[in-house]
Amino acid sequence: MKIKTLDIIGNKPETVDISDKILKSKVNNKLIKQVVDWQLNHLKARTAKTKQRNEIKGSTIKIVPQKGSGGARHASRKAPIFVGGGVAHGPKGNNYKVKKINKKIRKLALAQMLSKKNDNKNFFVFGDVKKEIKKTKEFNKFLIEHNLENSLIILDKDTFKNIFKSARNIKNIKLIEDEGANIYDLLKYKNVLFSLTSIKKIEKRLLHEKN
Repeated sequence: MKIKTLDIIGNKPETVDISDKILKSKVNNKLIKQVVDWQLNHLKARTAKTKQRNEIKGSTIKIVPQKGSGGARHASRKAPIFVGGGVAHGPKGNNYKVKKINKKIRKLALAQMLSKKNDNKNFFVFGDVKKEIKKTKEFNKFLIEHNLENSLIILDKDTFKNIFKSARNIKNIKLIEDEGANIYDLLKYKNVLFSLTSIKKIEKRLLHEKN
């Protein structure tokens, strides 16, 4: 599919060809949600930790006779129902098991998310920026002219350096390098902008690199 690049400062519009496997994929919202949940799960620090019954120090002697009292049977004071005992279903700290998702699924979900952005007409590409844009006013003017006030901007390293200072203080704008492209950020922002080199790198990563 051919996409016309935006006219950014110092660059004239041109046409870039992007694979239909990225911009015309069939979107599976359940798959995208699965990857977002996985991503958010990994963001948690998981520092909270409670002791389970087997981690409490203390005697295991029977605290009351098992029969004859008419009451419930209890093994020891380490049981969760007693003060000072273990916690039955508390947080387990770093040992908490996080569900894994293989690389192939993550790539597929990213391609589908880009297709969704394209279907909603929120997918844009602009030429690599060769010279530093020093003033925020200049870059903000470019965003306003194209109605891109709420955008995730995914860049190659050189363009990132040339744009970062002029865009870092603009509200509702986030800049990341192409290596950090992720589904959560794509969902969070209305529009997504790619530099010419960054979209080609992502296309290569999604279509040609082995899992």
